[in-house]
Parts: sequence; C-alpha cells; structure tokens
Amino acid sequence: MVEAEFPTYPEGFPAGLIDRFLQATGARGVLGNVPASGTVIIQELGEEHLRTGFPIVYTSADSVFQIAAHEEIIPLEKLYAMCRVTRDKVCLGVDEVGRVIARPFIGKPGSFVRTPHRKDFSLSPRGETILDLLSAAGVPTVGVGKIDDLFAGRGLARVAHQESNTEGIGHIIRESAAMEYGLLFANLVDFDMLYGHRNDAAGFAAALEEFDVALPRIVATLRPGDVLAITADHGNDPVTPSTDHSREYVPVLWHTSGRQGRDIGTRRSFADLGKTVAEFFGLQNSLAGESFLPLVAAI
Repeated sequence: MVEAEFPTYPEGFPAGLIDRFLQATGARGVLGNVPASGTVIIQELGEEHLRTGFPIVYTSADSVFQIAAHEEIIPLEKLYAMCRVTRDKVCLGVDEVGRVIARPFIGKPGSFVRTPHRKDFSLSPRGETILDLLSAAGVPTVGVGKIDDLFAGRGLARVAHQESNTEGIGHIIRESAAMEYGLLFANLVDFDMLYGHRNDAAGFAAALEEFDVALPRIVATLRPGDVLAITADHGNDPVTPSTDHSREYVPVLWHTSGRQGRDIGTRRSFADLGKTVAEFFGLQNSLAGESFLPLVAAI
C-alpha cells in the first residue's frame, strides 16, 4: 500500500525528463511523448520509428513510462537496457513513476503488432511486502507471470514466465500440484493487455470462459486446508469508451474446499488481501489493511 500518489503525465512528459532520458540512454531523439493507447501509437508512429530509429515514448492514465520499439530496430536486450537505465537514472525524485515498461513490436507499416516480450521495470516496493515476509519466514514462494517484474524481483524463490493465459494456467496447475506448502502468486495478463485495454469484449469473454473451464483442474490441485484466492489488481471494463482502467472495485473470491460461501462485504482496501494472507500463514506483520480471515475461517 502506497502512502503518496505516483506521478502521472496527462500532457506528456516534461522536457527535463525527456532530456535526462536522451542523455542517459544515448537515444538521438524520441517520438510520441503523449498519453496514448499502445496499439494505436505504434500504427501512428511505427513507420517514422523505422526511418529514424527513435524510440516511441508514451504514457497512460497510470504512472508509467513506456518505451515502444520494433525488435529489428532496437533489439530486445538493447530495449531492456534502455528501460533499466530509465528506471535507475531517469525516473527519479518527483518523476519516480511506478513502472517503466518495454513495449516491443514487429511488422510493417499498416500492420505493426506488439510481441509477448513486454517487460516491466517496477519501482522497488517502498516498504515490506507479503512476499518479503513469507520469504523471511522460510515459506516457499512461486511467481507465475510478471509477478517478479511487479515486485522488482523481491521475495520470490522461483518464477515461471508465460506468453499467454493458456501457458500461465498450465504453470498454475503444475506448480500448485507440486507445491506441498507455500504461496503461489499468479498473474494472467491477457485479460488486461489483450482484451481490457483493447476494448475487446468478445476476447475478454472467451478468456474468462477458458479460465472457467480450467478452474476445476486448479481446484483439484488443492490439499486439505489449502486456499485459492482470485482477484484483480484493478478493473478494466472492455465495453467502456476508454482504453484505460475503468473500474475502481474488483471482485475477491476466497475458496477453501468443503467450506460454504458467504459475503465478506465491500472491503475498505485492496491491501486487505495481503493482510489476510499474512494471517493465514501466521506471520507477525505491520502490513496495511484489515484481515478478513476471521470471516472466512468461521465458514
């Protein structure tokens, strides 16, 4: 839980920030520097990017500094290095954004498409996280998807990356079946990246259906006393006009086999889930939020 808002840039990045970016990365110039949809801006500026070699820099309603580049113009490792130096040496002080994001794409003018090689360079958490607590207590932790990117690599003993929801679901089933004790923390990014932000309601529905079909196989991996929690990090309605995050509230489902369901109400903070997980593992902590474990343990 953060105590101060991260900076956002509804008018694009200030000149001083762009100057620091150019100096630190060695780029000769930038394209864009506006809030934009990632899939739209590569169509608008991709051809000029091919001609100039300048990275496409843009933001959104979130606290992000996004760098898009064609994989044949700025190879992945070079793009990742550009993002690392932007994270470490450019986005500092009042410009300390939540994430610097590599947005590689391929294709030709008129048909540019983003690749699955996105990489997030997150600000290291400013305080102790549930992953830090678990790791310090010797509790095994596994991240599926971009969890290690989001937590700047902290608190995870093992990670399994993915290029699709389908691959991620497979990782969840295999890792859960093999794990006798610990926390498996997974993120299925297609809901957000491919469908929510793209206003693709049909694609979103198909992805939900795929997960629904897989859910019994996930539940079947649980041992007595295990818990499955399902939630989201934000709301992203695919039928609203905006391509930005569009819902303040998200569902939270807490499942233990053999227990009856009950309504735990509208929580005051998303931090309640981390607080509940900490109590579930019996960890002394000063995390923000209020545990709802007494409500679900009594079911």
